[in-house]
Amino acid sequence: MRLRWLIYPILLLAGVGVMGVAITGFVLLLAYPNLPSIEALTDYQPKIPLRVYTADGVLIGEFGEERRSLVRIDDVPVVMKNAILAAEDERFYQHTGVDYVGVLRAAYSNVLTGGKRQGASTITMQVARNFFLSSEKTLTRKIYEALLAFKIEASLTKEQILEIYINQIYLGQRAYGFASAAQIYFGKPLAQLSAAEAAMLAGLPKAPSSFNPVVNPKRAKQRQLYVLRRMREIGYLTEEQYAEAQKAALAIKREIDDYKVHGEYVAEMVRQMLHERYPEEVYSRGFRVYTTIRKEDQEAAYAAIRRGLLDYDRRHGYRGSEGYADLGDAAEAEEAYDEALADHPDSDDILAALVLEASPREVRAWRRGGETVAINGEGLKFAARMLEDKAPPNKRIRRGAIIRINKDEKGRWQVLQLPEAEAAFISVNPQDGAVRSLVGGFDFSRNKFNHVTQAWRQPGSGFKPFIYSAALEKGFTPATVINDAPVVVDASLTGGQVWEPKNYDGKYEGPMRMRTGLAKSKNM
Repeated sequence: MRLRWLIYPILLLAGVGVMGVAITGFVLLLAYPNLPSIEALTDYQPKIPLRVYTADGVLIGEFGEERRSLVRIDDVPVVMKNAILAAEDERFYQHTGVDYVGVLRAAYSNVLTGGKRQGASTITMQVARNFFLSSEKTLTRKIYEALLAFKIEASLTKEQILEIYINQIYLGQRAYGFASAAQIYFGKPLAQLSAAEAAMLAGLPKAPSSFNPVVNPKRAKQRQLYVLRRMREIGYLTEEQYAEAQKAALAIKREIDDYKVHGEYVAEMVRQMLHERYPEEVYSRGFRVYTTIRKEDQEAAYAAIRRGLLDYDRRHGYRGSEGYADLGDAAEAEEAYDEALADHPDSDDILAALVLEASPREVRAWRRGGETVAINGEGLKFAARMLEDKAPPNKRIRRGAIIRINKDEKGRWQVLQLPEAEAAFISVNPQDGAVRSLVGGFDFSRNKFNHVTQAWRQPGSGFKPFIYSAALEKGFTPATVINDAPVVVDASLTGGQVWEPKNYDGKYEGPMRMRTGLAKSKNM
């Protein structure tokens, strides 16, 4: 009797199993012919952004929906491949698109043990999902995902699939592919990554926002340690390598657009030119544009503009705080401070700071990143007037005030301000007309108006050195006598309108030497 009760469930399960197999086979038979073409994979052409370089090969601008750098599978370091396989698909080279062992393990964990939910998506299934399917969690989508994985495995080699995955997957911070992520998060090429860095990147595909080391460093560290542990368990790392990678300090880049040279105005000029010529392809074809700008010249021009405008602004006195924030007694103080500075971005080395305490002797201010700085002595000299009790209430430096700070030549913090005036700088090679440096304003992120190319303004007497130089080239000398007298140019020579240039004061002094004309700034 007891034996019968054991046999019946087994026969029932077997019958259900056979029926399930039959139904599954029928579904596969109907669905497989309707699968999309995988030409997007066999002829893989990802979107590559427009990149702009100096003449000596330094990147100064990048434009595109996706930040991506293509890398061949042969150029991907072994440690990066191992980290990816450990994190996402350790049986990648054994399965045919669907990892049945992984499916059973996930089912056991999810259904029978009630443990933490596990997925069973292989790298091939992730490629299928990224190219052809949505991310909705339905049975139909999972079936199509598995079928597409089989189709992909039948058409491409394992190395081709892994190469597509490594170049295509989204990894946060607008980074697509591991080569781009290596530059964005660590500022180095893929080939130079350590095991600790590779594990950090390999942990991103599961949840790029949750495990982003810029946005969520604690969760990113937990995920990295998990990947390292898996690498050790599989045998990709020795115990010594594992211990070393666990303790390794990672230098995460905080700024996305971290170019070595400030050439934003030049890069924008190139973008506009390319957009006019290739409006549909400018952000996806992977154009690489090399300008005539030279790194050293551009750095000198940028520094000269910044120094000149700051010196000019300093001579006109301190205008007071940029704004004020109500700090209150927020429990999450740093979040409140960050929110207060959200509308006041840094300008290169000129940093926005939030005043916590202020007196004529010392100002304590909080800056992004959590550092609290003390400013005193010479560092307060420029803003001293706005620290007094009689300073205007809407300009005074007090608790909650938003100010600008930077370090002087001796490394001491000082109060300063962003200049209200603007300027531009351009240098040109006189032999061939090549533009060697171009700076269109103090800070491109603050004001994108290019004062070199867009500020169509009368040059006035600033143009006279060019005219006098041309005269010297034609044989004139400083002693050549020229008549300072009225001139009328016939309308037929000017396009229908008589031209009568005049001196600024309306007076004429007759014949004079060229040097005198230049000294008196004579127009005639």
